[in-house]
Amino acid sequence: MSDFLLELRSEEIPARMQAGARDELEKLFRREMEAAGVTVGEITVWSTPRRLALIARGLPEATEAVSEEAKGPPEGAPDQAIEGFCRKNGVTRDQLELRDVKGRSTYFAVIEKPGKATKDLLAEAIPAIIRDFSWPKSMRWGAASMSTESLRWVRPLSGIVALLGDDVVECEVHGVTSSAVTLGHRFHHSGDITIGNADDYAMKLRAGHVIVDHEERQDMIRAGAAKVASEAGLKLVEDEGLVIENAGLTEWPVPLLGRFEEDFLEVPPETIQLTARVNQKYFVCEADKGELANAFICTANIEAEDGGARVVDGNRKVLAARLSDARFFWDVDRKKTLAEHAKGLERITFHEKLGTVADKVERVAKLARWLVEEGVVKGADADMAEQAARLAKADLVTEMVGEFPELQGLMGGYYARAEGLPDAIADAIRDHYKPVGQGDDVPTAPVTVAVSLADKLDTLRSFFSIDEKPTGSKDPFALRRAALGVIRILQDNGLRFGVAQGDLLDFFADRLKVQQREAGVRHDLIDAVFALGGEDDLVRLLARVKALQSFMETEDGANLLAGYKRAANILKKVDWHGAEGEIARTGEEDPLALVDDPDMKAVIDAKMALRHAKELSYAPEPAEKALMDALATSEPAAAQAIEAEDFSGAMAALASLRAPIDRFFDEVTVNADEENKRAHRLDLLAAFRAAVHKVADFSRIEG
Repeated sequence: MSDFLLELRSEEIPARMQAGARDELEKLFRREMEAAGVTVGEITVWSTPRRLALIARGLPEATEAVSEEAKGPPEGAPDQAIEGFCRKNGVTRDQLELRDVKGRSTYFAVIEKPGKATKDLLAEAIPAIIRDFSWPKSMRWGAASMSTESLRWVRPLSGIVALLGDDVVECEVHGVTSSAVTLGHRFHHSGDITIGNADDYAMKLRAGHVIVDHEERQDMIRAGAAKVASEAGLKLVEDEGLVIENAGLTEWPVPLLGRFEEDFLEVPPETIQLTARVNQKYFVCEADKGELANAFICTANIEAEDGGARVVDGNRKVLAARLSDARFFWDVDRKKTLAEHAKGLERITFHEKLGTVADKVERVAKLARWLVEEGVVKGADADMAEQAARLAKADLVTEMVGEFPELQGLMGGYYARAEGLPDAIADAIRDHYKPVGQGDDVPTAPVTVAVSLADKLDTLRSFFSIDEKPTGSKDPFALRRAALGVIRILQDNGLRFGVAQGDLLDFFADRLKVQQREAGVRHDLIDAVFALGGEDDLVRLLARVKALQSFMETEDGANLLAGYKRAANILKKVDWHGAEGEIARTGEEDPLALVDDPDMKAVIDAKMALRHAKELSYAPEPAEKALMDALATSEPAAAQAIEAEDFSGAMAALASLRAPIDRFFDEVTVNADEENKRAHRLDLLAAFRAAVHKVADFSRIEG
């Protein structure tokens, strides 16, 4: 058994591509080895800006010889068929064997495949891996790039290290020949580094100032940045994405702390952090009281002789230029009020069929006011809600948001405060996009709730009105996210109103099902409640689902479900429709179409009276009477509880039917010989089923 090392060296690999490249390298290596019949165990994959490295432990020296059999045509088949079979399997006719298959002689080819050296298999696999490698973006280079058949790689491929044990696996790709030689750090090491085997690879590169393990570099940056911040009496603002990105930009990371002018702290802190993060890949720090400090932490790729002073000074100058731009945007934007900025929304198209952003703002403002005036959102001032809605999108035309789109909403809140607008309006402008994702905060301030809800509802209603609905995985207008945002706002704030109708209500239902499944609610219970239909109050619907889940976790719930299914099966087997089934024989398509017809009323009343007379024409058995009495009590109690939205109480009322229905099935013959008894007992089961259906469609529940 031997360990295999593969290093693919190139010019700088973008940090954002390195995680995907590691996965791709492992996937392709496993594919090639599986196809060659080589068993692969533990695999380690590393990346730096200049290399991808894979180590596979415990590869066999060679594959085992195997013998395969292939069944061919029967004896006496045409010569062309037999010869074709031989060509396909690489044998001659003399090598075929005749065997009996169900009384008929049939040709078989026995193919002996000798074992093959793993080293040779790897020599074939490496070029295939490199040629098939998928990058988000790639390039061709050199004279060969004139041909579209030339190799594509993320950056020019410059070196291949391929070692099985201590031996070089010889191969060549696009003029690059494999060897045991690699290069160290671009600035800290000159000359070649010869690798002996997989075990000394990381050690020899470390001696050449390259930390090849990306996770180790991440740990160094995380700990080093916190350390230099602490030494300055500051606290690092943690940013895991920035840790990973800096690890992808360096082979020998050295965190360094620098300072920028305090005057820049007049700019909103989020702007400073975003400028430092996006443009320069710097961390920021906080002072004792949690406010942003005039400090940044950059990650150098060298150990400078002066301790990094020149590196820090150069980075400080670059950051200062960026922050100067941010301060300029901040100053320029505040020369206009948000209302003045909002006029610019008339020039921005929201959608060709839905008008401008200004048109959307007008719709949202009216809806936000309606939500407050109708009492859907309580505790908000209608004028404030409308004003906040009219200003919520104004920052889209500001210089700052033009530079940093991520700050939309947030900057609007800052500008609102700067011009002296009430905090409730500023907060609503700042937070009206929330919740953006699953972990995002849900607005609870009344004015914010009104604006946020109105904005999302308008987006959904508008796009559904022009038939722009999500299809499959495509959702270009983020309508699924908007629907989940509405659901979370309604849930967390207990807002009660009909959220939608028709297709949009079905869309909300689908989103709610997904959300509840992810929250651990059984899908069949969700379906059982949704199947009742006609419910547009999502808060009430969720309360019913939760009550049903709690009930089904009890013994009463499980037993009642068993009784329901038994009753439903009996009714289905005999196709029982009760008294309504007899009324249907009037010849009308609608069985109840003639109920209010004066000429037919007497006939129908007489029919119903006769029906009920038959039901009472015999003395019911004790178990039958017990179920009748239980239904007479529990059905109205459950209905009353549902009316009061006491769904737990409705479940409790149904639970009282458990013992009577069990006893009924144990002691009563449903399909009695007497027609009146049989009809009454089937009606009784139908009444039991109907009572249960007022809470949920139990036919959808598994179990």
